[in-house]
Amino acid sequence: MAMSSRTAPSTSASPKRWWALVVLALTQLVVVLDGTIVTIALPQAQQELGLSDLERQWVVTAYALAFGALLLLGGRVADYWGRKRTFLVGMLGFGAASAFGGLSQNGAELIIARGLQGVFAALLAPAALALLTVTFPSGRERNTAFAVFGAVAGAGAAVGLVLGGVLTEFADWRWCLLVNVFFVVVGLIGGMLLVQESKTEGNNRYDLVGAVTVTLGLGSLVYGFSLAEHGWGQIQTVGFLALGAGLLVLFVVVESRVAQPLLPLRVVTDRVRGGAFLVQMIVGSVMIGALLYVSFHLQIVLGMDPLLAGLATLPITLSITAMVPVATKLLSTIGPRPMMIGGPLVSAIGLAYLSRVTADGSYLAQVLPALIVLGLGMAFVFVPLQNLALTGVAPHDAGAASATLNSALQIGGSIGLSVFTALYAARVADVGGGSRLDALTSGYSVAFLAAAIGLVLASIIAAVFIRGSKSELLPQGPDTEAAVSVH
Repeated sequence: MAMSSRTAPSTSASPKRWWALVVLALTQLVVVLDGTIVTIALPQAQQELGLSDLERQWVVTAYALAFGALLLLGGRVADYWGRKRTFLVGMLGFGAASAFGGLSQNGAELIIARGLQGVFAALLAPAALALLTVTFPSGRERNTAFAVFGAVAGAGAAVGLVLGGVLTEFADWRWCLLVNVFFVVVGLIGGMLLVQESKTEGNNRYDLVGAVTVTLGLGSLVYGFSLAEHGWGQIQTVGFLALGAGLLVLFVVVESRVAQPLLPLRVVTDRVRGGAFLVQMIVGSVMIGALLYVSFHLQIVLGMDPLLAGLATLPITLSITAMVPVATKLLSTIGPRPMMIGGPLVSAIGLAYLSRVTADGSYLAQVLPALIVLGLGMAFVFVPLQNLALTGVAPHDAGAASATLNSALQIGGSIGLSVFTALYAARVADVGGGSRLDALTSGYSVAFLAAAIGLVLASIIAAVFIRGSKSELLPQGPDTEAAVSVH
């Protein structure tokens, strides 16, 4: 069945498409770095606002949870209402929520602001990725555009740590939120001038039952994982995990029966795309969850101030950036499968090395080599991942597919952070006596090792699911656009 999507045919041939790529990549940078930019500022914010440790975790979790849980609905809004229109509304709301958070006077206001940021990011992110898909529909230019977009998305978490350190040190932790207003202004102007509108045609209806079940299901699941810090066997932990799993099963049943599903199951049941989504979840757990504990180790154990701690994470970004051109060339030479298998293994080596940190160890000997290796491996994942997840998707499903990819990152980050926190807390409690720094470092080590094991699992998933020749996985040429418009 052929599906039509009203796009601006001039976009893919216009030189403005590369400037549009800059705007869309900037958007992705903002929504990803906001998952970590407050991380460096958390110790200062906790002291000023009197946050408890649980509230401190929810400053990070509220954003990722709202973002991930509402992304599928945001993707369908973009498809039906108009991707450019959704992009602009999401950008405006994101800026307003950021301003509210920067001016918050207590922990509740800050957590609410972070949740609102996640709500509007759920509109913004799938609209941006869907616009990229229709702006670069096929060929070598598509590979280049997705490589740039993926690298920016991948480096965003680390960039957030650096930017958060600079702002916290020289201004105030509040500027970690207020700085978004600058990005929003640039995004709004660029979006209005450079991005062409596109949306699906026909009688489109929103799947409200699907939206409610998946939102509550993901929310319950992530909240259940967040409670695991107090024990996996606690009735609340088990109850919310079971409720979340049950609601997600109900969501699948609903999607298989409604005429216009929120998430057409064909988007995720494709073996290659399904594998890409699973890998993205694990990558999210590492880049959002594990990096939080890197920040804690740098500041609490090694005694770095916020600026130095932020700069100390910069090697991740630099190694990703340095390897992106190499990975982009290799993508067209060897194809995505070897990169998706090997990249996570390289990053796992870096995290396994990082798990050897000690309270009296040095940054240069114990942390720096691990961050460089982590970034090198991630570059080989980020370059092909976005493209793999969206290749072969019909234009009618572009928003839903891009939302699923973003949702996998954010939900993976939320679950990863919760799991790492539970493992960390259990380890610190087990250590008992001894110095506080030794206990903290032991907890961080367990979190880093768990992240390394997760990346090994990501490599196995890639080997099992991402199969096919280079031309099958990343089709080239003018026929591609026609092929993806039929399902």
